[in-house]
Amino acid sequence: MPTSICLMPSDALFCRALQWKTALFALVTLALVLTAPVHATEIEYGSPDQSVWTTKLNERGEPDNPLLSLANVLFAKANIPWHGKTYPAARLFKYLQDGTTQFSMLVKAPTLQACCLWSKNPVTAAEIRVYRLGNTVPVKTLEEMIGKNVITIRGYSYGGLRTFIADEKNRIQNNDSPSHAAAFRMLTSGRADYLIDYAGPAAEVLVSDPAVGIRSDLLLRQDVHLVLSKSYPDAATVMARLENIAASLDIPAILKAHGK
Repeated sequence: MPTSICLMPSDALFCRALQWKTALFALVTLALVLTAPVHATEIEYGSPDQSVWTTKLNERGEPDNPLLSLANVLFAKANIPWHGKTYPAARLFKYLQDGTTQFSMLVKAPTLQACCLWSKNPVTAAEIRVYRLGNTVPVKTLEEMIGKNVITIRGYSYGGLRTFIADEKNRIQNNDSPSHAAAFRMLTSGRADYLIDYAGPAAEVLVSDPAVGIRSDLLLRQDVHLVLSKSYPDAATVMARLENIAASLDIPAILKAHGK
């Protein structure tokens, strides 16, 4: 409104009314902005297409990852929309690095330290065990694996353990298997003395196809953390919120109830 409208005394009442109206409009607008619901940016939870947790597949033919149940509870309580998607491990790491995928739950990896935030505490752990026939000497440490004849499942890095196995100075004879079930058949047929596998998939194989006399020993326990891309809006605050929620949950019960 031009200021000349308020120059005459007769216009004073009108001007004061106009000023009050303008101030009221500004306050209402501010209140609407402050009380409007916040719509969080949807998060993509990316997970490897070769699971360390299970051999089971969902209706889409992807690993039936029990961590999806944990993600569902976490994001529901945080009021963040999300969806899950699986990728080959190398592509998943690339997508976390460039922000295409914003979230995962993984063992700490040096290649993701610069691009991502990691929860201070793990949410669960993956066990790598060494399976053997009953009369075979146990292997419980990396040093005890030196010079041994072992079986591994193709496609797993075992959190860096494969590098140790491939190192020539460790004199480890490695036999690659295309699947968990095939690996146990190789073990029972005497192709090698030891099978290195993740506890979850191995337990499922032994339930569906029991093998007599197989024992196992814990080799490594790898902590699994929440991972959030730094490119996600207000990433540090969101990670802190997810950590607080995770700390309040009975995570073992959530994972155990998955698919039931």
